Amino acid sequence: MSLIATLARMEALREGRARPLATVRHRHLSERPMVFVPLTTAGEAGAPLGALFGTDREEPTLLVVPQPRDRDLRFAFLAQLAQGMLPYLEGYADDVDVEVRKGKDPETGEPVEVERELCRDAPQLLVPNGSGVRYVRLLGRSMRFRRTAEEAPDEPYPVPSRVPLLGRWMTHFGERALTPGSCLLVSMTDLLSRHWASGQSGLEDQHLGALLAWLDPPPGVHGSEAALRAETARDERGLLECPPAGPATDPAFDNKLLAPAITRYDAGLSGAERAVRDLVGSQLRPTWDHVWRGLDLLRELPPGDRVAARWEGDRWSYTGHRDRLRAGEPPQPKRDDAVTAAAKLVRRETDQVRLDAHEALDDPLVMAERRLAGEAFAGEVVAVEMAYSEGRSPRPRPLVSVSTHDRPHVEPGTRVFRRLAGKAQEAQVAAAEPGLVVVRLVNQMGRGRVPAEGTVPEPGDVVCLTAFEHDPRPAAPLPPPEETPWTHGGPPGEAAMGASAPDPHTAEDYL
Repeated sequence: MSLIATLARMEALREGRARPLATVRHRHLSERPMVFVPLTTAGEAGAPLGALFGTDREEPTLLVVPQPRDRDLRFAFLAQLAQGMLPYLEGYADDVDVEVRKGKDPETGEPVEVERELCRDAPQLLVPNGSGVRYVRLLGRSMRFRRTAEEAPDEPYPVPSRVPLLGRWMTHFGERALTPGSCLLVSMTDLLSRHWASGQSGLEDQHLGALLAWLDPPPGVHGSEAALRAETARDERGLLECPPAGPATDPAFDNKLLAPAITRYDAGLSGAERAVRDLVGSQLRPTWDHVWRGLDLLRELPPGDRVAARWEGDRWSYTGHRDRLRAGEPPQPKRDDAVTAAAKLVRRETDQVRLDAHEALDDPLVMAERRLAGEAFAGEVVAVEMAYSEGRSPRPRPLVSVSTHDRPHVEPGTRVFRRLAGKAQEAQVAAAEPGLVVVRLVNQMGRGRVPAEGTVPEPGDVVCLTAFEHDPRPAAPLPPPEETPWTHGGPPGEAAMGASAPDPHTAEDYL
């Protein structure tokens, strides 16, 4: 946690209200997101108890498993979930833009024009907290390997064909959620805690009701009191007024109300199924309302300049998965081979560095954290001295003196960057001393002997320079699998690498 985030939490505790960590919204919010509030059976992480989902705030769809130990009821739940969610997840697949790029013919090597489709928008799945994201991945794994009656008539417990399809979509969304800055699948607690600091710990922030109590406490009530009330207050039936529901249940609810209701259902008593349904709905509805309340708060923030570019990456990811499904590729394996896992790790590390840089460039409050850490500095230009490079064609290399109160961790020769017309202008530190940094501009000044107008700051201008790159370059590509040594995933060959077929079906894949 940065120093500014720590100070913001201390201020929130002192003032009784959450403090902002950002001035803009750093994540994309769909105009029509799919909110998904799951509930699982206590003691059985893979046994669904119910779910509330939909894109309409006032009319969600409620699904309940009245007896979670009954396989037929579980699979009926998954089939209904697939029937309700797949039209939304697939609804963006055919609205595309066609991009034409230059490429090479794989057979002749001649230059040709290659057309690629990109979906104009993509679905967005919102869950209450980080546990909900993990539960989506668990559901995806449990469904994508299921056999249908068409594929295996003798398979026990066959499922409709839509069930494994939903599993593959959920697996893709769960994998994409591991990419920093991705917004295909996001949790509301992560969204809110990225933009505001409460007066409680990060673990306590995973309770959505408690976090919202800090963001918008009742008039005259301290945030800590409102959060405690959200965590512990119960109604006349002994139910929590703000159940965790995402996907955990309240033990008191399980023991006092749910267990007797399921027992009555097992006995075949009249109205027992309706009673279980009402109980599960009572646990889900408060969290459903809290997710939409969090959306209202987030929509009040203007989006950052680079949010749209990151969402375009999500659209490419969605389009790519659509293409794999239509091409008939097998389900995602349970475990990646060594080469694939390493490639994913490298991409995610690069995406994290890029996300940190872009958030700082979009938001002065985030940039303040980088300045405080010595990774950037801002100040007033006090002098500009024209200089030129050596050689047959001298290029302008002006020296810019910046007076600053920051304490950047730079020394002569360090590369620094500033934002100029949407691009990064590079400079080198020529001298650095307390209160003054002299940098030499090296590019983005045109091709003439005289720098283009506006490319060199003038005395009196306020500039901000960073010691981190604005658009970090990706790492060098990894060798192909056939050239990878056995110590890192070999020996060569598809059969040895396990890339030609999905993992075998096991009892572990049953809910």
